[in-house]
Amino acid sequence: MNREPKRVPPPRRAAAGQLAALGGLLAAVFLLSFCLGRYGVALDQVARILLYRLGAALGALLDRLPGVELGPLFPLEQTWTEQMETVVIQIRLPRIAMACLVGCCLSAAGSTYQGIFQNPMASPDILGASSGAAFGAALAILLGGGSRTVTLSAFFFSLLTVALVYLLGSRAPGKRVLNLVLAGIMVSSLFTSATSYIKLVADPSNQLPEITYWLMGSLSATRLSDVAYVVFPMALGLIPLLLLRWRINLLTLGDEEAKTMGIHTNRLRLILALCATLVTAAAISVSGIIGWVGLVVPHLGRRLVGNDYRALMPASMLFGASFLLVVDNVSRNLLATEIPIGILTAFIGAPFFLYLMMRKGGFR
Repeated sequence: MNREPKRVPPPRRAAAGQLAALGGLLAAVFLLSFCLGRYGVALDQVARILLYRLGAALGALLDRLPGVELGPLFPLEQTWTEQMETVVIQIRLPRIAMACLVGCCLSAAGSTYQGIFQNPMASPDILGASSGAAFGAALAILLGGGSRTVTLSAFFFSLLTVALVYLLGSRAPGKRVLNLVLAGIMVSSLFTSATSYIKLVADPSNQLPEITYWLMGSLSATRLSDVAYVVFPMALGLIPLLLLRWRINLLTLGDEEAKTMGIHTNRLRLILALCATLVTAAAISVSGIIGWVGLVVPHLGRRLVGNDYRALMPASMLFGASFLLVVDNVSRNLLATEIPIGILTAFIGAPFFLYLMMRKGGFR
């Protein structure tokens, strides 16, 4: 007879302070990112524009209530030009917000996969989500679809690939976790080959460069409508991961120990894998293939707050958002021509992972 799960004490105060520091870091990087670019905007003007537009949006929302007419909640004197407001709201805000969301999702997914598979090499593409998204995007571009069609196709095939991996892994005899990993490798190889064939038959003048650029990852064409389009599936996956993060600690103890505490390990793994896959598919569908974030950031989080997932999961989310936002700032400001984010994350991630391999204690 299953016993009730043991009550787990809250994380230590030091971890709470580190989480607060990571939140402050993200807020600082978020605001400073608006000032970076070929058209400079002072930080005080950025703050005034954001505060004014936030107040106007909240005021418009409250004005819809019967008998309420408030107008803008923060009526500030306009000291900025219309060009500044356009740059901040229409150009930089969507890209900055999307960088935070994508970094948060990929890091949370990587941390989750490393916990449920008990493998420090696990990353968001371990079940084939990235290869499926790449195939979907390449197919949509080949068929002449627009940007929204490419996003939808990448999202759909990413989920389809993981569903196929889970179906194969659950039906094969032997250890389920190992079967899922092996099925992910096999299915990823198939979809990668299919993507290569699409690149072979694509128009080398228009379609092939577009496919290649998408595969390298970029946030350059992000609009506010894109942020609104993916924020719901991202939240649908991130919220359960946050609520169930303490149960990942039990999975790391082993199935037998977790079952003695009343945890249905197979069901829990399925729920966590579905949520991690959902946020991965949503992130990749709008950003393209951005590697190493979900692999490196959780290890950085462990060095900051330890292995306790009650602190590690939010730390990975906050640090992942800050990390990808910094990388995106470098991407759009380092050279006259924008560098795809996937190239920069590989330059950063590969040396760091080599350091993790060589240091005493390895990945622990």
